[in-house]
Amino acid sequence: MMNARAVSTVVGALALALWPLVTGSFGVDLVTKTMIYAIVALSLELLVGTTGLVCFGQAAFFGLAGYTVVMLSPQSAPAALWWVLPASMAVGAAYALFVGALSLRTRGVYFIMVTLAFAQMAYYVIHDTPLGGGTDGIYLYVKPVAEIGSTMLIDLDRPLPLYYFVLGCLVVVFVFLALLLRSRFGRALAGIRVNEQRMRATGFSTYPYKLAAFAISGAIAGLGGFLFAVKDGVVNPELLSWHFSGAVLIMIILGGLGHLRGAVLGAFAFALLQELFKSEAVFGAFAKHWLLGLGLTIIASVAVLPRGLIGVGELVTHRLRRTPRDR
Repeated sequence: MMNARAVSTVVGALALALWPLVTGSFGVDLVTKTMIYAIVALSLELLVGTTGLVCFGQAAFFGLAGYTVVMLSPQSAPAALWWVLPASMAVGAAYALFVGALSLRTRGVYFIMVTLAFAQMAYYVIHDTPLGGGTDGIYLYVKPVAEIGSTMLIDLDRPLPLYYFVLGCLVVVFVFLALLLRSRFGRALAGIRVNEQRMRATGFSTYPYKLAAFAISGAIAGLGGFLFAVKDGVVNPELLSWHFSGAVLIMIILGGLGHLRGAVLGAFAFALLQELFKSEAVFGAFAKHWLLGLGLTIIASVAVLPRGLIGVGELVTHRLRRTPRDR
């Protein structure tokens, strides 16, 4: 029988699959964007929650992959999904490998600052050179398609096919990471997070494991960048800004570090809170200051729920399992 965690995950996936049947175009667009955020949050969860590496460069892997989509897509005819998607993920993984190879030689706050510095370097290359179109960015005029011969399999220019394609990617990433964390590799990463010195004493060379985690995380973030570029049809330097890296870090903290479900839950909570505080129908003129309301809510959530939103479900499950004698 499936445990409560597996059941909640399956129920969540089914709810997302049925969501377009009960909502309009705005709801589909919002959840599509949020699922992309969830994929990027899962990529950072592998580094922060699993390996204990607080990285501030996730936006660089995400944004460079988005720019790759646009640069590889011709303006007159659609590019093939079969090679643009892997190429975008490869760019994210390659830059993560480069950043990781250098930044992993540092520790603590120095590691955080080095990853931030590499992310900002990529940001300014895109922002200040003609390569990335400057501050205006670049438009994706024709979105990639998946075809076999003359048969169209996936048309990402339509909202519903894009929605279910993003949902499929989210499920694949979640399952892949769940299996990865249960493998010997995943257990090694968990051991590095708990006590890296002890892992070295037992014969593990921790550097290759951390570097591999960086590359995998960059590839998954690159997948998110590909999907975001296809969804919006435009990329700009803000995709690589440190603000986005900070937002993704907030997502996994809000959901609960150390849990894949927490990363997904945190992404949805962050996106919904953002939409709530932006709503003039709810907050009136205060909606102009939505960042203030969002920040205060996140601070309150972290103070009240130190284990994140995932801790609420675990607390409820624990209480339900208590016997009458325990009560």
